[in-house]
Amino acid sequence: MHSDLLGVARMSTHRLDLPALIGSRICHDLISPLGAIGNGIELLHLTGTAEGAEMALISESVESASARIRFFRIAYGAAAPDQLISRAEVTAVLGASARGGRLSYMWEPADDQPRDAVRMVFLALQCLESAMPHGGDIAVRRDGPDWQIVAEAARIRLDDDLWACLTTPRHRAAIGPAQVQFALLPEALAQAGRMLSLDIADGSVTLRF
Repeated sequence: MHSDLLGVARMSTHRLDLPALIGSRICHDLISPLGAIGNGIELLHLTGTAEGAEMALISESVESASARIRFFRIAYGAAAPDQLISRAEVTAVLGASARGGRLSYMWEPADDQPRDAVRMVFLALQCLESAMPHGGDIAVRRDGPDWQIVAEAARIRLDDDLWACLTTPRHRAAIGPAQVQFALLPEALAQAGRMLSLDIADGSVTLRF
C-alpha cells in the first residue's frame, strides 16, 4: 500500500483532513501512469527509436509533471503525526522540481524529518515561489525544533494581502487556485501550534516557524 495511504489509515476519524486526503488520492492515481510513460520512453531510447526534438520534448514534459506531482504529494497530501520522510526523498523531489526551472533549493537538515513538518515547509516553498517570478535560491534550515527558510532573488514581489494570511491570525484574503497554499499553510501551522514570522530585506525573504 502507498505510504500516503498508510499514513491516512492511522489518522483518527475525528480529525480527517479532507483536502489532504483528496490531494493524496489524486497524486497516488496520477504518479503511476506517469511513471509508466517515463519507463516507456526510456525503453524507446534504449532501442534507438526515441530520437528527435519531439521525443525529447515529451520526455522533458513527463519528467517535469512527475516532479511536480511528487512535490504536490508532500505539500498537499495527508501526513500522519508519527510519519517520517527521509532526507534522500526530500532532496530528490526538490532536485527534480528545480531541474530546468528558475529556482534552486538547498535542503540542509541531515536527518529524516516528520512528514507533517516537511509538508509545512513545502507549502512555504510554494508561497515563496509565487514571490520569485524570475527565480532565485531557497535554503531550508533546521534550528532545534524551529525551521528557517531563506529565499534570495534579484527581484522579490510580495502580495501584502496574501502574505498577511501567514502572519496575522484570522486575516482573510481573496485566494484563487494558484494561491491555495496561502490558505493551507496557516491551518497546518495552527494545527502544529506554530507561528510564522517574516523578515524582508533587500533581495531576500526569511520565514521562521
